[in-house]
Amino acid sequence: MTEAKKAFYTKGEKLLVAVDCIIFGFDGNEIKLLLFKRKVEPFKDMWSLIGDFVKREEDIEAAAARVLKDNVGLENIFLEQLGGYGRSDRDPGGRVVSIAYFALIPLKTHDIVETHHARWFSPAEIPELILDHNEMLQDAVDNLRIKAQRQPIGFELLPKKFTLPQLKALYDSIFEKKLDSRNFRKKILSLNVLKKLDEKDKSTSKKGAFLYQFDTRKYKKMKEEGFSFKL
Repeated sequence: MTEAKKAFYTKGEKLLVAVDCIIFGFDGNEIKLLLFKRKVEPFKDMWSLIGDFVKREEDIEAAAARVLKDNVGLENIFLEQLGGYGRSDRDPGGRVVSIAYFALIPLKTHDIVETHHARWFSPAEIPELILDHNEMLQDAVDNLRIKAQRQPIGFELLPKKFTLPQLKALYDSIFEKKLDSRNFRKKILSLNVLKKLDEKDKSTSKKGAFLYQFDTRKYKKMKEEGFSFKL
């Protein structure tokens, strides 16, 4: 590197880059958010998204994956970049730019709350969060709703076998409204992305409801190509 290039880089002001992760789970009835009590000042013991600073030799996405693995013990899950948050006064602890990611996990398959001192919150219970984390959360919710209209959602949030009422409950929660059951069933089955099983879930009634699975190949293809799922 020439002296001129070195001078160009050294004259720039230094700042910290962080990643913050918005973690959604589905309990069979509604989407929930995983929050943590902050361990350091400022804002110690207040509710927060989970995050950390990006290491010098670390890619940003690798940093987000590390945060999930180190703090909640999760690997190989759905993780997508949401955007950057960089208001100059966003963090009183220092000049920090944060790259937010959101993750989708099947809530019942990950026993992480007691182990990692976290708590799942339903939408009505979510407290005021530190910094600009409420803004990140709202952006993630908006992004999830857009995604649900353009790509199949559920593979990451539902159990391997599920009923159509469970799938509808997931979409009801995403859009925060009760969708018409008949229209939803007709629309979702027309996508030809579900496989009906010769098994029933009889936990809620004697008659029971047929169980379904996603057709993995068709699901992945539909995620890549997209579709319109407006109800």
